[in-house]
Amino acid sequence: MKICVFGAGAIGGFLAASLARGSRDEVCAVARGNRLAAIQRDGLVVAVGGQTWSVPIRSTDRAEDLGPQDVVLVTLKAPTIPLATKELRKLISEDTTVVFMMNGIPWWYYYRHGGKRDGLQIPALDPDGVIWRTIGPQRVLGAIAYCSAIIDTSGAIRLDYSNVRFEFGEPNGSASGRLARIVSAMTAAGLTADSSQTIRERIWAKLILNMVSGPSTVLSQLPLRDVVTAPGMTAKIRTMLKEAIAIAAAAGVTLKPDIEKVIEKLSASRHRPSILQDLEAGRPMEIEALYGVPLEIGSAAGVQAPMLELLISLVKVRARRQGLY
Repeated sequence: MKICVFGAGAIGGFLAASLARGSRDEVCAVARGNRLAAIQRDGLVVAVGGQTWSVPIRSTDRAEDLGPQDVVLVTLKAPTIPLATKELRKLISEDTTVVFMMNGIPWWYYYRHGGKRDGLQIPALDPDGVIWRTIGPQRVLGAIAYCSAIIDTSGAIRLDYSNVRFEFGEPNGSASGRLARIVSAMTAAGLTADSSQTIRERIWAKLILNMVSGPSTVLSQLPLRDVVTAPGMTAKIRTMLKEAIAIAAAAGVTLKPDIEKVIEKLSASRHRPSILQDLEAGRPMEIEALYGVPLEIGSAAGVQAPMLELLISLVKVRARRQGLY
């Protein structure tokens, strides 16, 4: 297969490097600016588990140089996707599969959803429906990345933890050939990848953690464990988790995590969530996908989430002040 990673940042760069190093697929990447220059000069450099390795990869900031692909893995932040659709379209043929590997609620969420909201578009994530029209939801596979990657000061992609995992799923929950091919390509490259028949449930399972970790770390600018273990914070984190679980239920997804085990896991995490990394790097923040749209879903169903509403409102204030929202 011809696979293009569109957005070779931390997670996208790790994916592209892993696929180029370990699979038989033809892999390329779209990047820009200093990131593109570093990749063209040094290749993709990955540091994980005490080892550092690099791999050369064809990279460009002009999608037309690469031509149509079999699979495009989009690892951009949600706010930047509408602006990138024109370039993305240059990589797409009639049979191309496009995988949006993003945090939070994706723009295609209600495509083949079933029920009253089937086919509903989300203007907060796809203004004027530009992604829906240009890319087309029929080309989409859902995806979730559990990958605590950052780009360090040397330009290397560094993983806080080596237990990286990816999940993929069709919007309608079917077991398709394209889903099997993508999972196979990932596993051939030595990555842990699974297919899911309930991709929206898996999105929410990660999202409830994002809804707790993001606001807490953005407002404190501390790693997760420093926030969770601060005096008096455990009870607040517990409340936020319960509110997030109630919002997921309003979306039709019933989650029953062991809250105390979740808190224990968060208490040990030294990771700085991606939205905190975006704040510190001056990049657009994924506020609507991670917080705004989920809160609207909960509010429409009458769910009360005062703790999350307060913290997310403060996150918006901070992001607006720095021109990132």
